[in-house]
Amino acid sequence: MTGTLYRLSAFTRDPKGGNPAGVWLGETLPDPGTMRRIAAEVGYSETAFLAPRHGETRQVRYYSPEAEVSFCGHATVAAGVLLGRLEGAGTYRLATSVGEVPVTVEQDGDGWRASLVSVAPAVRAAASELVEAALASLGWQAHELDPALPPALAYAGAWHLVLAVATRERLDALNYDFAALKALMQRERLTTLQLVWRESAMRFHARDPFPVGGVVEDPATGAAAAALGGYLRAAGLIDTPTRLTILQGEAMGRPSRLEVAVPSSGGIVVTGTAVDLEPTSRRPRRQPRHGGP
Repeated sequence: MTGTLYRLSAFTRDPKGGNPAGVWLGETLPDPGTMRRIAAEVGYSETAFLAPRHGETRQVRYYSPEAEVSFCGHATVAAGVLLGRLEGAGTYRLATSVGEVPVTVEQDGDGWRASLVSVAPAVRAAASELVEAALASLGWQAHELDPALPPALAYAGAWHLVLAVATRERLDALNYDFAALKALMQRERLTTLQLVWRESAMRFHARDPFPVGGVVEDPATGAAAAALGGYLRAAGLIDTPTRLTILQGEAMGRPSRLEVAVPSSGGIVVTGTAVDLEPTSRRPRRQPRHGGP
């Protein structure tokens, strides 16, 4: 088993911004233990492992430093940009564990941009007990939520709990109980919390705790962005087709920009750029103490 490991930051044009991802390319995928070890050594929230399957389809698996992840948007965008740079513009089909995800790659000035189409999104109501437990772990109060965007569970390859707050100040003051939230998310099989503040009808700010992956917070979460688009459509909170902008990573000093196209039906399109990182570029994976980040 041989392959080449690349390091990129997705949803940014600046190596100091975006969400770092490892992208491993090889002829066959490593065994799960090896993929998890490599992901832990890389130290980013996710590393995508790609290998040819048949025809033009590539098999892909995603690993955080602690576990396999069903789908990862920022690593998919990073992989798409890398494939475009190495093999040219076009549509690459990725066989993920949750279904096929096409990624269309094109040149964008001096760089590249990639647009993934998620698997079919799904939304279901969030039980009051789950919401109460999540708020307790976050140190938030129910009256701080935005009543126009009710809590929900949203899926576009991975499940996320969407919680919208009424003010930017509440979103900026994220300081959570890492262990308690991790235990809750593991029990509910959640990948991240999609915490958002709606600045305007089509512009959102987001923060995504990811303790189940050993990461305090993601600076850009493509899977959660797709899930949010699916949630807004299913709840009738937007007219479709439409486009959204999600700004994330600002409070972490790694600003990210995610462009989301929400069609009237089908998968959600998430678009972003990516740039190379130095091999030694790492960021702290977690702060496993009470009080979180």
